[in-house]
Parts: sequence; structure tokens; C-alpha cells
Amino acid sequence: MADHIGQRIAARRHVRHLTQADLARESHVSLAMVKSIERGARTPSAALLEALASALGVDPSRLDRSYTGTRRRVHTALPSISAAIAGYDVPLAPPGRPRPELASAVAEATGWRLAAQYGRIAAEAPGLLTQSLAHLHAASGVHRASAARLVVAAARAADAVAYKVGAHDLSARLIDVMRWAAVQTEDPDIGAVAAYVHAETFFAARAHHAGQITLERALDAGPRPATDQAAALRGALHMRTAVVAARAGAADAAHAHLREAGRFAEHLEEGIYLGTAFGPSSVRIHKVAVAVSLGGDHIGRALEMAGSWTPGDEIPAERRSGFHVEIGRAQLWAGRPDAAFESLKAARRLAPQHVREHPWAREDIETIRRIKRADTGSLSSFAQWIGAV
Repeated sequence: MADHIGQRIAARRHVRHLTQADLARESHVSLAMVKSIERGARTPSAALLEALASALGVDPSRLDRSYTGTRRRVHTALPSISAAIAGYDVPLAPPGRPRPELASAVAEATGWRLAAQYGRIAAEAPGLLTQSLAHLHAASGVHRASAARLVVAAARAADAVAYKVGAHDLSARLIDVMRWAAVQTEDPDIGAVAAYVHAETFFAARAHHAGQITLERALDAGPRPATDQAAALRGALHMRTAVVAARAGAADAAHAHLREAGRFAEHLEEGIYLGTAFGPSSVRIHKVAVAVSLGGDHIGRALEMAGSWTPGDEIPAERRSGFHVEIGRAQLWAGRPDAAFESLKAARRLAPQHVREHPWAREDIETIRRIKRADTGSLSSFAQWIGAV
């Protein structure tokens, strides 16, 4: 029987048929750290434990019985994130971290965002924001644009945490920082990224019609894409506009934007472009999301499009998890609560922090428990984990 955390991690890794290198890559942890933890020479922090557990498809409590969750740690970090951007447009102090080192740390945080590792982002975000802003205020000439790009990426990583945990006012302020810095890059690709993330403000406020108009204006203002990256970011903006339009009840507009996204995806491989996933699989996921957002007669279409297909490893964990949450909602509305529960469990295995903070997942578990007269232990356990009881 495994008697320390490292042995439990190794045992679970063997069950998943992963090498130590596989686990290191999927959890965004160094190979040396994985080896050290499995030997018992190092005890992982809560953030590292969450990263390893996510890659292994288990709840962290299965690896460490003393684990208490990320929610408290993330919420504790929010005031520090807020303080870091309180005077974002005012030079406060010179940078204290070399720019190449900071750029590497911001890129690492982008990887955490795509893997839905919010605890790790929350711990590092205040410092990343403070230092990237300091570099921007100190930069001049050709260096100013690259410094502004760091601010955009750092603010986007921090926003992922704020938005997912429901701190929507802080999320909106971080998006303002993104948009302010994006202008200073003078790069239309970065402008497209900022417009893509800006949609969160409208989702949070349920101001979907306003969001549709705003994103369509951003599309109209953007230049014709001249590179694969530009095409991918424009396609991603069409995808997001489609979902906003669907939630506004504008089915024709939603499908028109999906068609535009599909045209861009035809000529591109699935990949990450300036921190945004785009390609044929992403478009397929968003077709399902649009059908679920439209609801009613479109639910059958969502289930039909999903079929037996599931997104593969080419899609970031957060987006794959979101796909299963969407399918679970469609299954529940179609009168298939057991299938919906299986979809939510699949979503949890991929990105537990994402699912735990997802309002739809919590709502749907509550509904499933009401439907299922003979409550099961696994359903009760899931409901307790997500905070539905």
C-alpha cells in the first residue's frame, strides 16, 4: 500500500500508463520535480498537487488526504491581484525582475491557464502583474510593444482566475488593463485577443446583445488576416461572437459566425495562437456550445453533432472540460440524467478546478439529484465536492 504522496502519484501514473516525462509535460511540472516527489524527497505544495492530480485525472484528495482545496487559497489571493492593478496606468516602481525571466514566467502562467490550474496562477499573478506593468512603464522605443504584450498575457492569466471564481468586477478591471496594454502593442493580433477576452464582461452581465454588437464591431475594425496567426485569432473571435449571439437569441447571426470560423479553420491545424486555441476541433466544440446556448429544438442538434466524438489532447484541458459540461447540460435537458452525470465526471477528470467553479455544473448536479430518487453515493460525493449541498 502506498504510504506517502509520491508513491500514490506513481501508482496512479502507472494505472494511466504514463511515464514520468508524460506526467511532467501534462502537469506543467519539471521532470526533476516529478522524480523527486515520487521518491518522497519532496512534498508537493497544494498548487503542485493540484497540477499533478489534474494530469492524472483524480481529485487531489485521492493523493493527499489532508488536501483542503483551492477555493480558499484563490480567494485569499484576489485582493493582492486587485492591488497589483490599482494604479496600472501610473509608474510606481522600477522593474526588479529581468525581462527574459519574467517573459518565461508569464508563458508558464499561460500554460497553467490553458490547463485550468487556477491555484498556481493565483499564487503568482500579483507578482507577474506588478513586474510586467513596471517593465511597460520603464520601456521605450521598440521595447515598449513587447513589454505591453507581457502585460496583456499576465492580465489574461489573472483574469482566468477572477472570472472562473465569480469575481466579475475584478475580471472586468483586468480586462480593462488588457485592452489598455493591447493598444500600446500596435498589433492587431493582440487587439483581437483583447476583444476575445472582453466577451467575458458581457457573459458575466448577461448583456449578450451588447456583447454581440461589440464583438462584431471589433471584427469589422480588424484588418484582413495576412498570417496563419491572424487568421486563427480572427476565427476564434468569430467563434466567441457566435456563442454570444446564440445567448442573445440571434440564431442566424450565431450560425453565420460559425461558418466564418469554419472557413478559417479549414486552412489551419488545431493549435494555440497567442494563448488562444483555434482549429477544426475548436470550431466543432463551439458548434455544440452554440446549439446548447440556443436551447429548445437545438438540443438534439448538439447531441447529434457531438455523437461519439470527444476532443483529443490537441485541445487544452479547460476547453475539453467545458465541452463535457455543455454536453452534460444537453443530455440533462434531453431527459438523460445518467448520461449527464457521466459527462460531468469526464469534465472533472480533465480540469477539476474548472468544473468546481462552473455554475452550470453546479446547477446541473442539483437538478440530477432532484431527478434521481435513489441517490447514489457517487452522486452525493460529487455534489458535496462541487458545493451543491
